[in-house]
Formats: sequence, structure tokens, C-alpha cells
Amino acid sequence: QVQLVESGGGLAQAGGSLTLSCRASIRIGGYTMAWFRQTPGSERESVATINPSGGTSYSIDSVKGRFTISRDNTKRTVYLQMNNLEPEDTAVYYCAGQRLGVGLYGYWGQGTPVTVSS
Repeated sequence: QVQLVESGGGLAQAGGSLTLSCRASIRIGGYTMAWFRQTPGSERESVATINPSGGTSYSIDSVKGRFTISRDNTKRTVYLQMNNLEPEDTAVYYCAGQRLGVGLYGYWGQGTPVTVSS
């Protein structure tokens, strides 16, 4: 059973920073990893993705220049460094894994809440 466990969420003030971590129960070298977020009444949206080697990453426009996704495959961990937080970043953040060759994110963490106060 593949498990992804997020940590690092919490309360921050606007302009502040948080670092989310996602530790996997398996080796993730063959997985594209991503961070998603969801607010009540909204669909879950992809925030940032990173390829298996960590050499290529993508993030949505609203977080570019503020959020950075990274990974350490030796530690089976993916990170999301969030700087200059905005109240609009308030959401539950989820880590997800997509195995190479599979078109869906089949593995999800339980989510970690982030609340940004103005």
C-alpha cells in the first residue's frame, strides 16, 4: 500500500512562508509528483508538478515566483516551499503521485490545511 504523508501546513500571515513536505512509503524515482489544493466548494486544482528526476517542474501562474516544488528521491520526499503567501492561498494542500506510463494521479495524501490571514 502506497502512502503519502503531508506535513508542514498551518497558519501564516500574508507575506509569510511555509514549507510543505510529503513523504512516501515507497521509492518515488519513477513517479511524477505534484501538489494540489482545494477549497470548500471548489474543484481540486494542480498547483505544481515535478518530473521523476526533479529536472523539470511546472507551476500555475498564480503561484509562479512564490512557490517552488522540489524533491529528494533519496528521502522519498517532495517539498513545496511557499513564500509571500496570500489569503487566496488558503486551502487544503494534497500531495499526489503519478507512476510513469500511467495517465492519472493514483496516489494521494490525506491533505494538510494552510490558512493565510490578512
